[in-house]
Order: sequence, then structure tokens, then C-alpha cells
Amino acid sequence: MSEHTGFCPVYRAIGVLQEKWVLHIVRALLDGEKGFNELARAVGGCNSATLTQRLEHLEQLELINKRTEDSHGKLARSVYTLTPAGRELQSVIDAIDGWAKTHLNAPVTPTGPVTAAEPTPC
Repeated sequence: MSEHTGFCPVYRAIGVLQEKWVLHIVRALLDGEKGFNELARAVGGCNSATLTQRLEHLEQLELINKRTEDSHGKLARSVYTLTPAGRELQSVIDAIDGWAKTHLNAPVTPTGPVTAAEPTPC
């Protein structure tokens, strides 16, 4: 493949989406809005600093919105939602899901293959 000399939308999109945790964050938010801690649990395994960095970047790209809720004397709660552009990534997630179901075998654990009904770490 030759070197990119001009703007290539596919190259740019892959650059954004390949950042660790980005698609996990999007996938978690496709289920609806989440507070920071709830999102951290849904993503699983991402440290707070990295999650904060990814969320800020996704907000700059206008893929997510952040709003702050007053918690009546407690620390303010940050709540994240996908923008319409972020929700359009559903088709990307669906395409990855379809490809994976066709081309990847289910992981095998000591108790046998993992089934679709079992939760997967994301």
C-alpha cells in the first residue's frame, strides 16, 4: 500500500477507532447514557485516566456529549451520551459483530466454549 499524501477518510476513521477502548466506550453508550463510574464498569479494565482521556477526545470529535448533573451537595456527576454521529457507529459495531460470528471461533475456557448468553469482557 502506498503512503497517504492527502486526506483519506478511511485512514482517519481507522486512526480514531483503533485507539484502545474507543469502540468499547461507543458500544457501552449504545445502550444509553451512562455516568463515568457506570461507563467505567461497562467498559471494564480501562483505568480512570485513560477513560477520561478517551472521553475528552470523543467529545472533541463530537461523537459523545457530556453533561454535568448537580448532585445536591455531593460531587457533580458527569453523564455521557452518544451524539447522532456517535450513534451512527452502531452499523460499524454490527459489521464487526457479523464478521466475528462468521470468522472467529468462540473462545474455549476450562469449562468449555463461551456461549453468546455469557457476558464477555469489553
